[in-house]
Amino acid sequence: MKTQIMVTTARGLENTLRGEVASLGLPVLWAGSSGVKTEGTFVDAMRLNLHCRTGHRVLFLIKSAVCMNADDLYREVFTVPWESLIPADGYVSVSSHIANETIRDNRYANLRCKDAIVDRIKEKKGKRPDAGPEQTGTVVNIYWRGEECEIYLDTSGEPLSKRGYRKMPLDAPMQETLAAGVILTAGWSGAGNFINPMCGSGTLAIEAALIALRRPPGLVRPSFGFMHTLLYDKKAWEQIRAEAIPANAELTGKIIAGDHNPAAIDAARRNAETAGVAHRIEFSVCDIAETPVPEGGGTVVVNPEYGIRLGDEAALVGTYRKIGDFFKKRCKGYEGYLFTGSPKLAGQVGLKSKRRITFMSGSLECRLYQYDLY
Repeated sequence: MKTQIMVTTARGLENTLRGEVASLGLPVLWAGSSGVKTEGTFVDAMRLNLHCRTGHRVLFLIKSAVCMNADDLYREVFTVPWESLIPADGYVSVSSHIANETIRDNRYANLRCKDAIVDRIKEKKGKRPDAGPEQTGTVVNIYWRGEECEIYLDTSGEPLSKRGYRKMPLDAPMQETLAAGVILTAGWSGAGNFINPMCGSGTLAIEAALIALRRPPGLVRPSFGFMHTLLYDKKAWEQIRAEAIPANAELTGKIIAGDHNPAAIDAARRNAETAGVAHRIEFSVCDIAETPVPEGGGTVVVNPEYGIRLGDEAALVGTYRKIGDFFKKRCKGYEGYLFTGSPKLAGQVGLKSKRRITFMSGSLECRLYQYDLY
């Protein structure tokens, strides 16, 4: 049975996500700043979880309803045959996005939804699943605007940015989905070199390797929300995974990750090993000025601190000037990219940007600056 599937994402990644959904042979019914709507089966939702690099959650529509208040919500949720969707001895959590004048606290609506689910299962099965806030079991998502309410199974559970490979994140790491979006927006897919100075825990370099090798980002993740539902088909999932594992792709260039901090390089290497791509990345403990830059051109992406969560903005002026010097002196023939949440610091690079693309990193508006390095 086909139904509507909503794949959520961060603002700035919707066009990239649209292309990902279409590449899987699924229709794009709508695309906006919150994500992409498509339609498909539960197996299609499983495929989206495995393959989407820039998606945040894959929501599988169970029911649309008109709800004026929380009592209506309870009644509508209770009519869903949850006994055929959620194990009676399982675990369920509810999340929501609500704009209804009768609901002052989303937690109340979540509680009413949860009560309807477990009451229904207890009535039909004689026992009820446990419930709580952790998103490690079956996750139900409520999207309620005005009178229009949509009830989804969150087939991702925990967000898809949690790939499963980042065991050593260090401080304020870039989210994996955002890193993939930055790389794809830069137009790099494996041709030429990819240079990532100031690599931190290695997220950009690892995502670049996964893209170049055509490896699905969810391949090493051990658990998804759909696995905790009664709709989960283990054989179908094994087949999807088997079909998704590509032959060894040949890289035409190098992927280089450098950082002056030995602990960062150690963390990046370990994360890359977990992701299965460490053998495709050259790691280097070095100052940005000494980052290896092979002949042949390619793409350079730098994601420095920008004074919001780490460091002080004034103290980072010198860092951004060093980035500018590195671009100008070492990276001729490359496309240079700077990702930052500080336009003021970006101005210290000393180069005129070719374009600026806005992304959201959590609640913070950031920009990706592109430079032609002649």
